[in-house]
Amino acid sequence: MIFLNSSFRKYSLPLLLWCGAFLGGCAGSKSVSVSAQDERLAYMGRVGKPTAETTELYWSGTSVKLNFEGTGVQARLKDNTGNSYYNVILDGDSITVIQPDTVQKLYDLAAQLQPGKHTLELFKRTEWDKGTTTFYGLELAPNTKLLPAPAPPKRRIEFYGNSITAGYAVHDYSGKDSWRGLNTDNYVSYAALTARRFNADYTCICKSGIGITVSWEKDIMPELFNRLNPSDPASQYDFSRNPAPDIVVINLLQNDSWIINLPNNAEHKRRFGNARPSPETVAAAYQNFVKQIRAVYPNAHIIAALGNMDIVKSGSVWPALVQKAVEDLQDSKIHTLVMPYKNTPGHPRVEEQQAMANQLITFIEEKIQW
Repeated sequence: MIFLNSSFRKYSLPLLLWCGAFLGGCAGSKSVSVSAQDERLAYMGRVGKPTAETTELYWSGTSVKLNFEGTGVQARLKDNTGNSYYNVILDGDSITVIQPDTVQKLYDLAAQLQPGKHTLELFKRTEWDKGTTTFYGLELAPNTKLLPAPAPPKRRIEFYGNSITAGYAVHDYSGKDSWRGLNTDNYVSYAALTARRFNADYTCICKSGIGITVSWEKDIMPELFNRLNPSDPASQYDFSRNPAPDIVVINLLQNDSWIINLPNNAEHKRRFGNARPSPETVAAAYQNFVKQIRAVYPNAHIIAALGNMDIVKSGSVWPALVQKAVEDLQDSKIHTLVMPYKNTPGHPRVEEQQAMANQLITFIEEKIQW
């Protein structure tokens, strides 16, 4: 059991299996099917709609929320890899985990509850490169009914980041810093924690290893940020048809700071050839990305954040580079936030993510009226 905070008292990690006993209880005409696009379901994040009856979940932190009255709910899911994990948050308190199979199946989200009203959220804890999940809808237990959708949040916050924002290896205290299994968990990332603190609609556009000028893999954030399906370069997100965030947080450059010093790295060679990019080149690229965000969100506050890994340790040139890039934009709604160096091996763990969230929350409360 891991304690997050007073609002989320219980955190357990048992894997929920396909529950045959529950299926038997829903046999015949007594069960009720609900489409994945039913208006009583509330989605957060960028969600695909490949058919009139299904949705696709790609990005870390994407979620579907529902209110219901009764004793049990199942979800019909299929993952293209079988490597995706989801948190199931019941009544804002207890959290369990499911791992959808590559074959379409029904999974218990809640079963054998006391009759009454309940809330439920299915939250994608893993990154998009680990799998895309197709959601075919819900099956409601006998005498269970879906209630109107939760009221939409009044605030909206969107994040662009790398492995830190993804919650990579956040539960791995073995020293291996591994993403495998249940180690990665966007739900306890500083980004998700901040969104929940403000009861804000949450979108997280992140990828471990990604940068602004160069990444450990092919895509860089300026090429990826406007996709609906991150795996498909032709899949474009329509910014004009969706509500704009009040705040956008950008926490990038950690990977750039390493790769630009590795001339033999394949992505370095592909992006820069044999020459190391100058600080001015990186600063210009950072500015251009911020301008891309400003172009699609003309009224949002933008927080240019750095931290909490070695990009912000003592002697690093990167905080000053970002500060100068932001100042040169002369935009009063673009802010700079440097989070302290955590000074521990590997990626930030749960308590370090919480510390980042605390700092970001305080910064927003003090600097931004929303």
